[in-house]
Amino acid sequence: MRTERFASFDGVELALHRHGAGRPFVLLHGLFSSSEMNWIKWRHHETIAARGYEVLMLDFRVHGESEVPTDPAAYPQNVLVRDVVALVEHLGLQDYDLGGFSLGARTTLHATAKDFLEPARVVIGGMGTAGLGEWQKRAGFFRRVIDEFDSIEQGDPAYFSKMFLKSQGVDRVAARMLLDTMPDLDLAMLDNITVPALVVCGEEDRDNGSASELAALLPDATFVEVPGNHMSSCTKPEMGQAIADWLGDAA
Repeated sequence: MRTERFASFDGVELALHRHGAGRPFVLLHGLFSSSEMNWIKWRHHETIAARGYEVLMLDFRVHGESEVPTDPAAYPQNVLVRDVVALVEHLGLQDYDLGGFSLGARTTLHATAKDFLEPARVVIGGMGTAGLGEWQKRAGFFRRVIDEFDSIEQGDPAYFSKMFLKSQGVDRVAARMLLDTMPDLDLAMLDNITVPALVVCGEEDRDNGSASELAALLPDATFVEVPGNHMSSCTKPEMGQAIADWLGDAA
């Protein structure tokens, strides 16, 4: 695996982790996480690459090894979609697949439903209807984690999220600005995603609403459950295996 950096649409430097060789598969991580935490640590990237793919794992701005800008101008609406578009353009990708977990899945759906990107297939992990159509409610939870960070104690429903954010060393000021860039998605726009889709979710994961309902709204979706909840499902080998099996051997 190798890591490189490139300048996004506004000059912010983003980290890209590349593993394997073959058909390009752009893979995006979750909120306050990173490519390392979602994909590399648990070797999902290796499982997928073994089927003939180059796994292209982007660290979103404010996350992982990417730059953490403090200028509010670095946080326009749908900035993460724009970062993924910049990656695709930077690499000159034409025929590729796109997917992600949680925030990465949400970004994938926004980019595809609004025709910013045209992947051949999409993989949607850890995402349901509420995480799209009612995102502002979910974002409100994370705003509270940031705004009340020092006063959240054990027993509070936000405590685990506080500790995860702390463990990842996330800049809370930048993260707060980033949260404000993410609009809800009109679920009717899912009709625009006509390419094959995998919706994969932990069997105990309801953090973003119903993944099975999301799969039913997509024109050509396969729904797969794997062990775990929202935090643990990415740590299970079944997550990477489900993605690799659905993608199949690259031509």
